[in-house]
Amino acid sequence: MKKKFKCEVDCANCAAKMEEAVKKLDGVKDASVNFLTQKFMLDADDEKFEDILKEAVSVMKKVEPDCEVEF
Repeated sequence: MKKKFKCEVDCANCAAKMEEAVKKLDGVKDASVNFLTQKFMLDADDEKFEDILKEAVSVMKKVEPDCEVEF
């Protein structure tokens, strides 16, 4: 399943670090964090999508605590 979400990211470097960290999670097929458009795209296993999404947001907040993802 592939979904896009609006997110608030403060810098391009943080967005790149977030993207790299999310891509390493189990079940993630692809991910992107775009600083310019303030969008987060997650492509992950259908069965565990919600759990993977929660884990991805948690990882993103470790990189940038102010990051917000709108579901």
